[in-house]
Amino acid sequence: MITPARLAQQPKPALLVVDDDPLITDTLAFALGADFTVQACESREEAIGLLRQLGQPPELALVDLGLPPSPHRPDEGFHLIADLLAHSPSMKIFVLSGQNDAANARHARALGAWEFIAKPCDPATLKRAFDRALELPRPASGGEDATGIIGRSPALERLRSQLAQFANSPHPVLIEGESGSGKELAAASLHRMSSRAGRPYLALNCAAIAPTLVEATLFGYAKGAFTGASTAKAGYFEDAHDGTLFLDEIGELPLEMQAKLLRVLENGEFQRLGETQLRVSKARVVAATNRDLRHAVRSARFRADLYHRLSVLSLAVPALRELEDDKLLLLEHFRKLYASQSGVQPFTLDAGAQARWLRYPFPGNVRELRNIVIRLTTKYGGQRLSCAELEAELDLDSPLPGAGSEAGAIVDQALRLLEHGGAFNLDETLKAWERGYIEAALRLTRGNVSQAARLLGINRTTLYSRMEAAEPPASARDKK
Repeated sequence: MITPARLAQQPKPALLVVDDDPLITDTLAFALGADFTVQACESREEAIGLLRQLGQPPELALVDLGLPPSPHRPDEGFHLIADLLAHSPSMKIFVLSGQNDAANARHARALGAWEFIAKPCDPATLKRAFDRALELPRPASGGEDATGIIGRSPALERLRSQLAQFANSPHPVLIEGESGSGKELAAASLHRMSSRAGRPYLALNCAAIAPTLVEATLFGYAKGAFTGASTAKAGYFEDAHDGTLFLDEIGELPLEMQAKLLRVLENGEFQRLGETQLRVSKARVVAATNRDLRHAVRSARFRADLYHRLSVLSLAVPALRELEDDKLLLLEHFRKLYASQSGVQPFTLDAGAQARWLRYPFPGNVRELRNIVIRLTTKYGGQRLSCAELEAELDLDSPLPGAGSEAGAIVDQALRLLEHGGAFNLDETLKAWERGYIEAALRLTRGNVSQAARLLGINRTTLYSRMEAAEPPASARDKK
């Protein structure tokens, strides 16, 4: 029996609040402090720095979409959603906005946010929303076979076949795919299907660690290796023993650490920070990325030798838009799951809504689909929904920064534009994109045409000719 005294001893859920208005953060910390451990930050950079210091990421986050822009990230609030989920895919993120904009709400949800809340917000309303979210855990997935993968499309059958082929190989595996597509599930499946299944499985997100801490985290450190190292500590390679080590977001690993990781992959040898003793790891490495590592190699941001070593075996997790009728199988799975957890009857879609569901490209992949099902279950449990009610939850307007590869994001935007059936001219659209990139490059370089040409990957003469073909951007002035 849980007594009031024991309840009082249980730790409070952790809540991260990111807002540049100290009045809001102070008010929320005071109003919610009795029920949550509130940690407040004023910027995206400060929030990421805090997460890297914490041993356990917060269960909840409240993010202001109107965070002040940085020079290279005008939409800091949207970018922070992706950053937080890269750090902790199970974090439940609520977004705040002073503008009750349905397009922004859908955009945030597509990136993985749990819910959109308009300012001004009542702390009591926030508490109820947080409590509901904590009652509905985000499962990694449910499945009908050993892989845990739901679906019968040819793309998923190929993925299942590759997982079975690669499971018992000792070689590294590189998993590629867009954000939210299920790379973590594929990695866990490789371990579960292998002869290492009874041994440790450790997962580390390379994007969630401060660059200065990566070496100590991976390889461990000796006592006195740095200020604060009062005792020796093993790293992930030691703790994984002869199990599996999953390195997510491998493309974010600092260049200086890539050489040390390559050494472990080549001969298993590594050293703790501050030690000369050689140690040997027998862990199998599985890595994942949503970046184009081949492009990163060409631009000298990722070592070619490490890429080739990691990709001895590689597999691609397909984007949800490629999975045809599997979208309906996933809908069926998640609506039953969340209806059962919520104690309500599952919602259903009429014929028009089902057709719209199949046409929607799901730029946020399975993560977005799951969140849509949660919202529809909460709002319409037991009801039959039309296309209009469904479309209120879909992101139909905005391009999605960071929702996978650049090519994938462009395809998603093109799908949204073309399926509306309005007037469209490809030549005019391409010219508009070109003018936009030229203007952006000139702004970043303060009008220096030579530097702008280097940013755009063309020579200065070509840039001049393209600027002359269109109306010259306002910021253009040559600073040779």
